[in-house]
Amino acid sequence: MQALKNFKPALEAELQDLLSWWSTHTLDHQLGGFYGQINNANQAINSPKGLVLNARILYTFSSAYLLKPKPTYLEIADRAYNYLVDFFQDRKNGGFYWSLTPEGLPLDTKKQVYGQAFAIYALAEYYKINNSKAELDLAKSTYQLIEEHSFDKVNSGYIEAHAQNWQATDNLRLSEKDQNDKKSMNTHLHIIEAYANLYLVWPNNQLKIAIQKLLTNFKNHIIHTETGHLQLFFNMDWEVKSNLVSFGHDIEAVWLLLEAAEIINDKEEIQDFKILALKMADAASQGLHKNGGLVYEFNPINQHWINEFHWWPQAEAMVGFFNAWQISGNENYLNATFKVWNFIKNHLKDNKNGEWFWGLHEDHSIMKNEDKAGFWKCPYHNGRACIEIIKRINKIAS
Repeated sequence: MQALKNFKPALEAELQDLLSWWSTHTLDHQLGGFYGQINNANQAINSPKGLVLNARILYTFSSAYLLKPKPTYLEIADRAYNYLVDFFQDRKNGGFYWSLTPEGLPLDTKKQVYGQAFAIYALAEYYKINNSKAELDLAKSTYQLIEEHSFDKVNSGYIEAHAQNWQATDNLRLSEKDQNDKKSMNTHLHIIEAYANLYLVWPNNQLKIAIQKLLTNFKNHIIHTETGHLQLFFNMDWEVKSNLVSFGHDIEAVWLLLEAAEIINDKEEIQDFKILALKMADAASQGLHKNGGLVYEFNPINQHWINEFHWWPQAEAMVGFFNAWQISGNENYLNATFKVWNFIKNHLKDNKNGEWFWGLHEDHSIMKNEDKAGFWKCPYHNGRACIEIIKRINKIAS
């Protein structure tokens, strides 16, 4: 298909642009690691350094190196790994701090399970490069800490956060915009993503069982049986505590859940999640705007649409709809991928200063005072989207 042949070099060029920007602008040569925040003018701001940012840099540059072994990619991955181990790692209690001061001192020392998951995800990807026992052991020990302290042995699922010593905490909130509930879709989605990547390098039977339990949690509790949307927050008993629809998470889960089922080679789950993937893709497509982009959120209670276009839902939409096309052969899904890509190129990409803007308002004006790089603005969503579709096109062509 000519459209795919044209798409691949465009994504390769975009990936190179993104990684070049991160390699050029984010390295903190004075204090080590990476700057905690960079604005749209590419100016570094004295800010805390987040676990998620550091782990996602490690993941993305490791993944990029596996696709195309450029020395620069390995240098950045090495830098991210060394900083993760030397500064974020809690050598006394295990796991990783949530944030550090700009100088690299522990700041928020709680064990946010979402963050621990990204550390596992990144360590497993980095391990694929050099097969170092230290990286795999660290990923395995973090997985075991999550299973020991976070897994709900009564109701299944995972508790959001813990104190530094892994004891209970009332401060469960992932960010200021998130609810302070015991369980969330978001954390479960990224635990399964992390566990699946770990399973690729460590096919342990207990880990496989944990992934199967997570898939069951999504089927029984997280995916709404009627609408196909993801439900976002829960108490310990899986009682739903939220109403918002997050279209970006809907479409991200479309491919991540099926990928997890495929990685553990569970044929029954693969079949289930192929069916669910299309249902969820159709649910997510309700958020597709006439401009080709994917809107942020919708509240079905008051029918309020949050018609903003954040960077990460656009990246996940490219992969999620591409995945739905691969499952079904329905060209409408592939066309949705192309439309989102055109929206990104025409509106979201910063052609002056590089990378993508955090987001746009409905009138396509830039959301000001948002990060170009920061605690949540990382190369993971857009970098991974390029890598993932390039790999899928390569498989189709082979």
